[in-house]
Amino acid sequence: MKVLENTRKVLSADEPAPFLRLPPQGDLTPEQIRAHYLVEKDLARQLIDAGKEDRRILYNKLYDELFEKVPFHPQIRKKQDPAYSEQQLQSQLKLLRRFFDKQKVFLEIGAGDCALSRAVADHFRLVYAVDVSEQISRGNGFKENVRFALSDGTSIPVPAGTIDLAYSNQLMEHLHPDDAAEQLGNIYAALAPGGSYLCITPNRLSGPHDVSRYFDEVATGFHLKEYVSSELRQMFSDVGFTNCQVLIGVAGQYRRLPAGNFFHSILEGVLRRLPRRLRQQVVSLSPVNSALGLVCIAQKPDQC
Repeated sequence: MKVLENTRKVLSADEPAPFLRLPPQGDLTPEQIRAHYLVEKDLARQLIDAGKEDRRILYNKLYDELFEKVPFHPQIRKKQDPAYSEQQLQSQLKLLRRFFDKQKVFLEIGAGDCALSRAVADHFRLVYAVDVSEQISRGNGFKENVRFALSDGTSIPVPAGTIDLAYSNQLMEHLHPDDAAEQLGNIYAALAPGGSYLCITPNRLSGPHDVSRYFDEVATGFHLKEYVSSELRQMFSDVGFTNCQVLIGVAGQYRRLPAGNFFHSILEGVLRRLPRRLRQQVVSLSPVNSALGLVCIAQKPDQC
């Protein structure tokens, strides 16, 4: 709850925050980045303060509103940059390749433009792509074995007990903290016995990771909560998952290590004790940043 309280405190500020870190030198101006930040921060405040039933409507509405008000949003720009999009797609395919099986069913939660769901369609019997917004996926044709489903932010509208592999990349941090466990429970229900969930989310200790990273010390945009590994493993365990492991990133490859969870906990414990400025310097090192990333895989027991 401390992180949520900190988020509420920062979000309550009326004055635009000054840049804490210089924005990248690209074709976006500082004024555009600040405009994006102010829009996203305002919309995030609405989600943080909304009640549960209101959030079911707001997840869809506010993401569509964000993309309409910020036409230069990174997700839209990625769609317009074939080279970058292809690089990101190939990175995800590299991670997922070990799970390819034409007899199995794949689920992507937070599918965005559905590029990944379309790309893996040749490697699974059936693919479900779930997202809270239809806007960014419009105009994307789907193969016959790809199904798109609109979520209210926590629902997983697919047949229960049918998914062999569920996957999300940069999704959990976008959920209201009160909704994260509910969505995780719905993912668990969607999985077939023995099915797995592969979850990628940024580590709070190297954040913030949304647009507020240029302005705030705690995420205040649509990253409503960023996690550390112990919090994720506990959440997975609470809804029934077993064998929850953090994959360790080494030289661009994420691997299961026998003591991976222990190594990750030690790394996070050391970083927690460092002064913030020194911690930022340490996590900016490529090997540390790669090892610190939260790539978690957990399994639904064969007998439920």
